[in-house]
Amino acid sequence: MARIRMTVGAVLVALCVGTGISAWALSLEEAKAKGQVGEKASGYLGAVTGGNADVQALVSDINQKRKQAYEEIARRNGTSLNSVETLAGEKAIQNTKPGNMVEGPGGWVKK
Repeated sequence: MARIRMTVGAVLVALCVGTGISAWALSLEEAKAKGQVGEKASGYLGAVTGGNADVQALVSDINQKRKQAYEEIARRNGTSLNSVETLAGEKAIQNTKPGNMVEGPGGWVKK
């Protein structure tokens, strides 16, 4: 389980830093700082207010990359995709900077 935790943590850092988004597009850090996107317990990014086309494109791109990474982690460790997603969600919420958005049981809140 510790190996899965380290792998999930490393993947989240890589996906948050290197998203492959073009220079003129909205960056993940910018979107988080503006409260446009936030981390969800499911391990995926969510658009806080529905978002414009740039926000939706960012969320879609990052979530696609996260899912591919989670599937690889699950395959390598012989565990379920759901287990990896849940653990990644916990880690992402723990690592969210104060003031950025996270999705809680009652909806979106500032951490």
